[in-house]
Formats: sequence, structure tokens, C-alpha cells
Amino acid sequence: MAAGTHFRTLSVAACLALAGTGQASEVCTEDAVIVFDGSGSMSEMGFNNLGEPRIFEARRAVRQVVPEIARMRRLGLVIYGPGAPETDSCDTVDTRFAPRWEADGLIISEIEALRPSGETPIADAVAQAAELLRYRERPGAIVLVTDGKETCGGAPCQLAAELAATGADLTVHVIGYKVRGDFFAWEGQPGDYADTESTARCLADATGGEYVGAESVDDLIAALRVTLGCNVYGVLEPLPGARAE
Repeated sequence: MAAGTHFRTLSVAACLALAGTGQASEVCTEDAVIVFDGSGSMSEMGFNNLGEPRIFEARRAVRQVVPEIARMRRLGLVIYGPGAPETDSCDTVDTRFAPRWEADGLIISEIEALRPSGETPIADAVAQAAELLRYRERPGAIVLVTDGKETCGGAPCQLAAELAATGADLTVHVIGYKVRGDFFAWEGQPGDYADTESTARCLADATGGEYVGAESVDDLIAALRVTLGCNVYGVLEPLPGARAE
């Protein structure tokens, strides 16, 4: 996919509408890899306007959506963040498995067992997912679920340009889940966190993907359905005895 390809940013409302109508962004013949944020911030709560850890809600969304999608396309999984105690906190990208049919049980069990920790090596994780898809040889899709920014010295935007220039139509979608910016406060007034987008958005911008910001479980469910789904998602089966046109 050439650099400068047209891209879209979906609002939550648009994402929910697309999910409800069954529209989606990829065809089922293309493999997809989920790149899932398992860094320490996924377990935060009690500040950043978070009522419970992000990972709890993310698990609920994965349990609901992935079985639907796994019937329609081959899915793989890459997780970053947790590692052994002696492991460098940025050397934690873990390719759990390559795209395969009926991967829902594996994906759900991996996310259920995940104990978030460590840093956020987004660029390295997406690069490994691209290699898993053999992106130079065939089309594919990556869906990055992240709550923050690169913290391991990687360059997501440089990677985005490389993937766009050398790939055989690789699309990267980015779901920014409860992304928080810097804390600010006026003198004498209560503070809050600035609305922001993940700095990984450029991965979607450069490859023709979609950036979706999600703030609730329902938002995340809709975002996963749209970015992981297929054009045939939600198509009605013909009634018995109906004649094909």
C-alpha cells in the first residue's frame, strides 16, 4: 500500500453504527493479527478517571467479539508488556501464535491469563505482527489495541512509512482504549486529564487503516467488530428454498 493512502478516523457513534449494520473493513480471505497491549497501565485503576482496570473490560469485549470473527477469518495474536523478572521491560513482545482458523478459544484463554506489566514496545510488536503475516508477499490486517504511547524508544510513525512502502497491502487499524493525556488543573480548580489520541495513530494513517477511540466496553466491542470483521459479517443467510438471483 503506497504511502499517503486515504485513511479514516471513526467516531464511536460511526463505529457503533457500522457494527450494527454488519459493515466491516476487511475481506475474510485476508489473515489478521491482534496486537494486544499487556503493559502495566492496563491494570491501573483509581485515577485517570478509571473505575476498574482496563484489562477487565478488555477481557469482556474479547469474549464477546472474537468467537464471532473466528468463524470468518484466520486470526493470530501478539502480546506485549509482561515478561519474566529477569527480562528487560521492553524486550517483551510475545508472538503467541500465527493466524489460524477457530482461534477464539486460544485468544480468549491468553487474554484471560494475562497479567499486565512492563512497558509499551508498540513499534516492535507491530513489526513482529507484520512479519507473522508475511506482509511483503500478501495482504493482511493488524488490529492494535493500546491504551497509550510507545515507551521503549521505538518509532511507530517511521515503521508505518516502511510498512506502507514495502508491504503488499497491509492495513493497520488502531484502537485507542481509554487513552489518557497529561493531567492539568487551573489554580484553585479540580484537575482532569486531557483528551488525547494514541501516538500510534500514524500506523493507521499511513496504511489506510482506521483509528477508533474507545471509552467503554460497548465502544471497544464495536471497534473490534469493525476493525476485525469482514465484508460478509452480518449478511443474512438465504431462506430455505429461496432461489438465488
